[in-house]
Amino acid sequence: MAALKKADQNQPDHTGAGGDAAAQAYLPDFCATPTVLVALLVAELVAFVLTIAAWSPASSFLIELSKTSMFVIWAALLGCAVLCQFRSRLEAAGPTTAFVLSYAILLVMTVLLAEAAFQLTRIFGESVIIEDSHGAFLVRTLTIGGIVIALLMRYLYVASEWRRSIVLEAQARISALQALIRPHFLFNSMNTIASLTRSDPRQAEEAVEDLSDLLRASLGNSKDLSSLKEEFEVAAIYQRIEKLRLGERLNIRWDIGDLPMRARIPSLTLQPLLENAIYHGIERLEGGGTVTVSGSRIDDRLSITISNPVAAGAPEKKDGNKMALANVRQRFELAYGSKAAVDVEAAADRYTVTLRFPNAATGDTP
Repeated sequence: MAALKKADQNQPDHTGAGGDAAAQAYLPDFCATPTVLVALLVAELVAFVLTIAAWSPASSFLIELSKTSMFVIWAALLGCAVLCQFRSRLEAAGPTTAFVLSYAILLVMTVLLAEAAFQLTRIFGESVIIEDSHGAFLVRTLTIGGIVIALLMRYLYVASEWRRSIVLEAQARISALQALIRPHFLFNSMNTIASLTRSDPRQAEEAVEDLSDLLRASLGNSKDLSSLKEEFEVAAIYQRIEKLRLGERLNIRWDIGDLPMRARIPSLTLQPLLENAIYHGIERLEGGGTVTVSGSRIDDRLSITISNPVAAGAPEKKDGNKMALANVRQRFELAYGSKAAVDVEAAADRYTVTLRFPNAATGDTP
């Protein structure tokens, strides 16, 4: 267990980093290319609407559209640049203050840009023409900009709250799913220890120590994600507990050398699947068998396969197996979305579960 404790101390804690970051991000990432492209598209749509509203048959629509587009697109680009620089400082003030300050900054920037455009028109009157007076142009720009920016910030605020509620709901679901798995494991482990208490007290004591270490690692762990190293260590402790009960009937072959041990995976994923392989496979075979746990890495994709023999023609145990698989599938969906999969292959003599998921960790080495 010293290795497990050492791993806990040395591993950087990225737990729930993606969820926490998503939950705390109020403003979009204005430095990201997709955000800038959306801002430019919205700006051009606003320019188109403004041009239609002010257009008269005496003027060229395309010329008016080009002049309005130039102003609005410059405002959008400058707005993204400013909010990109100040985003972290704005979010530090809290959601409401962040949006109010962003609105004020964009409004001031729009007025300054309007003033610059009017002054350029006065200097280069032959190239750019603004027919309004100085005051009327600033007031009109301020009014239209205030309305458009207010609608935009309102939309961003609603989208932010929706995004935060989705993340918090996902975290709550993960916690609930973990609570379903842990009592199932504890029940089987206590039965194992109870069966050893009279027949072999020394081994029962070792099993209690292993169970204590395992509960300390799992029940005391509030993380949504764990490293593969931690998951395999938890599975190894569970293997020792089951080995005491099944003896030579249980063998587990580990072929996981290709996996990056710092890669992240939903906590307490491997142990329930290993438990299923033993409970629904090895335990029902008179002579026991071998559970194979193998892993592979292709580019940024990881794969872990847990395969066990099954008793041909034996009635299926309905409890536990489907629940654990359903829980793992839901947790993978919450953690990775469509980028991960839990595949099951149920043959006549073998049952195989394969986890496929992205290697989201950075700077990992096997």
